[in-house]
Amino acid sequence: MIMRGEVAIAARVGRERVWDLAERVYPAGVVFPTVDEAQRARNERRLTALGIARQKRPEMPIEPIYVGDAGEPAVIEGVKGEWRVDPAALDADFEGRTALLSPFDRLVYDRARTEELFDFEYTLEIVQAPRTNAAGVTFALPILHDDRLVGKVDATADRKASVLRVKRDPRGRQVQRAP
Repeated sequence: MIMRGEVAIAARVGRERVWDLAERVYPAGVVFPTVDEAQRARNERRLTALGIARQKRPEMPIEPIYVGDAGEPAVIEGVKGEWRVDPAALDADFEGRTALLSPFDRLVYDRARTEELFDFEYTLEIVQAPRTNAAGVTFALPILHDDRLVGKVDATADRKASVLRVKRDPRGRQVQRAP
């Protein structure tokens, strides 16, 4: 019913969705795109977010990672397959930076794409917190430096002290200060 546009989210109570008939949720006179128009717009937004993506790809749970005919055809040296590129990304200036990424960031979400484009093998590494710490688990975070994925780190932001605390490297070796 959701996919056919018969029901829509009318409100939320906490984290729960409250559903109602679509005609009572959306304002009168709203023009809905066709399925093809909606898919094309979704593919264009996805390509804008990714910059470059495969034209076709097997389905992934939750979010598709292909972009259909959006953008322009692209060839990546040393990488097989049909790729599409956002034309705006080709003309834009690039200024690198260093950042810790979420393990669920779009840059590393498609693990096969990440390995093909960046030669970076990334698996979701969950690091168990010490038994004395009730905070739960943390994730090894990918490190983006300029236009490359250069590593991953197990770190926590200590907001009170305004520092990033590196607990250990993801292979389990303790990190210590040099003497």
